Amino acid sequence: QVQLAESGGGLVQAGGSLRLSCAASGSIFSINAMGWYRQAPGKQRELVAAITSGGSTNYADSVKGRFTISRDNAKNTGYLQMNNVKPEDTAVYYCNAEVRRSAWSRSISYWGQGTQVTVSS
Repeated sequence: QVQLAESGGGLVQAGGSLRLSCAASGSIFSINAMGWYRQAPGKQRELVAAITSGGSTNYADSVKGRFTISRDNAKNTGYLQMNNVKPEDTAVYYCNAEVRRSAWSRSISYWGQGTQVTVSS
């Protein structure tokens, strides 16, 4: 009963910007950590950025200084602002959230369907 809906992917030129959104819906009591992952063909899925419920952030070295992760707890929505994108950023980007469905339940990891980001040079 929890779904993550991603939006904002598409084609962008190198050096440009893109903003990804991840809206969680369904039976949600709270969301602990949220994160963005990406996977290119033939490669393993890798963590791009993560943010805790308190706002602490963590970034992959390859995107540090270019990408910014944020969240709006009232809207159960996470964001990834991608600036100065590079061709090597091309991948399918996945949203992840650790969701508690009630005050008495454990956190469960949910994934979005993935959205394609393609950076042209």
